[in-house]
Amino acid sequence: MPQATSYYRTNGEPPLLTATIPEHFAAIVTKFPENEAVVSLPQGRRLTYTEMAQEVDRLAKGLIGMGFGKGERIGVWSTNNIEWLLLQLATATIGAILVNINPAYRQKELAYALQRSEVQGLFIIPAFRSSNYLEMVKELFPELEQDSRRTLH
Repeated sequence: MPQATSYYRTNGEPPLLTATIPEHFAAIVTKFPENEAVVSLPQGRRLTYTEMAQEVDRLAKGLIGMGFGKGERIGVWSTNNIEWLLLQLATATIGAILVNINPAYRQKELAYALQRSEVQGLFIIPAFRSSNYLEMVKELFPELEQDSRRTLH
């Protein structure tokens, strides 16, 4: 049985894009290479489209090197930042699914979200306000600190 597509288009204007996220991003990079793509005032960082594309490519290669691939789920438990954006584009590039986890979640909610989403990896920020994400993950998965094949930092 042929694979069904989720794309349905009426004759609306303007027409929907037919490019994938990575294809569309690459076209923008080609058209506006030196324009600012993202500005994060809290982080004091700015990236041009060329710089952003290089970071996305590097992260996508790193994800592949870690064993992630098409269709796998990668979680992100973070507030808004440039790294979150780069991860979104890198997962789209390799065909992985980015699972966004609410940064307001506490440990019990995180555990439920991880169980239900079946993520194979999780990217987190260390802490935000009263939430110490790293400590909550360590409490949920104490074996991560004992397993020398994995890193938790």
